Amino acid sequence: MKIVLLGSPGVGKGTYASMIRDKYHLAHISTGDLFREAVKNKTDLGKKAKEFMDKGELVPDELTLEILKSRLKQKDAKDFLLDGFPRTIKQAEALEKITKIDLVLNFYASEKVILQRLTNRRICKKCGSIFNLVNKKPLKPGICDFCGGELYQRADEKPEIIKDRLKVYAEKTRPLEDYYKKKGLLREINADVDMNAPDFKEKVLDKIEAALDSVKK
Repeated sequence: MKIVLLGSPGVGKGTYASMIRDKYHLAHISTGDLFREAVKNKTDLGKKAKEFMDKGELVPDELTLEILKSRLKQKDAKDFLLDGFPRTIKQAEALEKITKIDLVLNFYASEKVILQRLTNRRICKKCGSIFNLVNKKPLKPGICDFCGGELYQRADEKPEIIKDRLKVYAEKTRPLEDYYKKKGLLREINADVDMNAPDFKEKVLDKIEAALDSVKK
């Protein structure tokens, strides 16, 4: 299976990706992770990407595709979840030239729910564990349950910044939904339901599995 994941900031895409990866044994390919790894390993592509990243600029599509092509050639990438790419129709068209896509899962949630999730999210400076002041509180305020590290709020998770991020997402990435819908590849997943809710499996997980199982058949 070759799956593309779509979803705005705060929709829980990373968590869903982990669930799908583990159940269906797929490679989880994040373009952000690929850039960081290439830069860390000082590959030729990584050095080129770093020049743009250091300036705070987006890495050009051509370079992103080269890094992605390299990753897709690895043995474990026969079946994959692609996260973070494509973000535009132009990128989607370029992606089709290097690999076939079987399914696109689009996770969506209301702005109210996303604001609540992100403004209450806290991350451990030491181990990266994630907590939420509403539904996943740390045992001690401001302290990580796992390593005792300090918890902090990301600078881009303040309400006004989140709203700007959602606006940018709507303008730049939402057109992809219509693009993939016309191709018959899009499946919508309502991610408003809290993961601790009793009906989470029925309303979210079962729908994800039904979409993926339809591709397996």
